[in-house]
Amino acid sequence: MKVVILAGGFGTRLEGETLLKPKPMVELGGRPLLWHIMRRFASYGFDEFVVALGYLGDVIKRYFLDYHRMNGDFTVRLADGAVEWDHAVEERWTVRLVDTGVGTATGGRLRRLRRHLGDGTFLMTYGDGLADIDVGDLVHFHRSHGRDATVTAVRPPARFGALALDDDDVVTRFAEKSSVDEGWINGGFFVLEPAVLDRITSDDTEWERGPLEGLACDGELRAFRHDGFWQGIDTPRDLRRLQAMCEKGDMLWQRGAR
Repeated sequence: MKVVILAGGFGTRLEGETLLKPKPMVELGGRPLLWHIMRRFASYGFDEFVVALGYLGDVIKRYFLDYHRMNGDFTVRLADGAVEWDHAVEERWTVRLVDTGVGTATGGRLRRLRRHLGDGTFLMTYGDGLADIDVGDLVHFHRSHGRDATVTAVRPPARFGALALDDDDVVTRFAEKSSVDEGWINGGFFVLEPAVLDRITSDDTEWERGPLEGLACDGELRAFRHDGFWQGIDTPRDLRRLQAMCEKGDMLWQRGAR
């Protein structure tokens, strides 16, 4: 089963971080965000990736072109330039990099990948979200209901403390707001049947608008509830939180990986 990763957005809200590289290449613990996402899928045996490129896609291309050389151990004989590999990289991933246009919308990017996806079920996510999701359970859930699409429902991280006030504006209780108070949102980890691609009409189609809304209206969308760790990276604050976790060695998105 192939894994599609949408990695072509501008990432404008990350300010200076995305001036010279796309958001999926922002580093956490010395590795790009994209690598962390791929590692999660690969740990469950899903290691064939199709990456939709757009803004600064050449940065992602160079990263994977140089991956073997920069991460493996080797000996160079300077007399003739011969290279002997002492230790190859551990990752056995296959990564297809596809330019889907700089200004293409999320649904349009998915549509442009159609010829690379074949006729089978595939996984899809965005290049800016991390979770300790059990991908095996996600796929099993999708198979069990027989619909065209599964979306992972997550609780957004709580951002503010909760105040309880009486009629005289006296604070009667203060508590850190729980993510449970936030309800469920689209967590960005999908399992999809090829039929969903027929719902995307052009490069300007937003996946989250017409196609996803249509699937819901037609009863073809089911939600896989994930109560574990999830973090989307939309702002510098989100990034700082994850970087602090890396510094502490507390990378929850790797928890439970096989």
